[in-house]
Amino acid sequence: MTSFTERTKASLREALLDAAADLLPDRGHKALRMADVAARAGVSRQTVYNEFGSKAALTQAVALRTAAEFLDGIRRRFESADGLIPGIHGAVVYTIDHARENRLVAAALGTEAGEDLLPLLTTRGEPILTAAADLATEQYRSLEPRLSQKSAALLAETVVRLSLSHLVLPTHSATVAADAVVAVLAPAIESFLADSPTGSSTESSTME
Repeated sequence: MTSFTERTKASLREALLDAAADLLPDRGHKALRMADVAARAGVSRQTVYNEFGSKAALTQAVALRTAAEFLDGIRRRFESADGLIPGIHGAVVYTIDHARENRLVAAALGTEAGEDLLPLLTTRGEPILTAAADLATEQYRSLEPRLSQKSAALLAETVVRLSLSHLVLPTHSATVAADAVVAVLAPAIESFLADSPTGSSTESSTME
């Protein structure tokens, strides 16, 4: 396969994924029709089947792309952060803004048509929010190595649950919500670090 052919095929696949992602929030998985995806992308229905094989495979591909974009955005916020607290704040702002702006995610979280979409927003068999918590756990320990795996996982799960509550009841801006999450987490982080063997030894050396 030539480079031009590969680019053309990749472009077609992205166009089909974009079309399906546009239709899924309003129709859900059950009401989505391959013919409508084809019409939206300007191709034949057979072309859609040739590329994905089935509607289930198409919606799964949309979900996987959405999950990959979402997790990549979270990772970038952590990698550019100056520390753990700024990293958490940036990740929460991105999570809330992204979920509110992404029609597919927003539908899965709160519309009747999207009720059958939430199970589709998965990666490796786990809900996308659980995958986000797993990623956050790794990033927390990278930014603050003194955190134990258990402590980092607990912090990550707490952040995810708090972020989700702000998504379900959007009474604040993403920044204000992130401020609240950080205010709750900061004391817990300090406590975990103080209780860690490394933290204790550091504190003892300072006192001496």
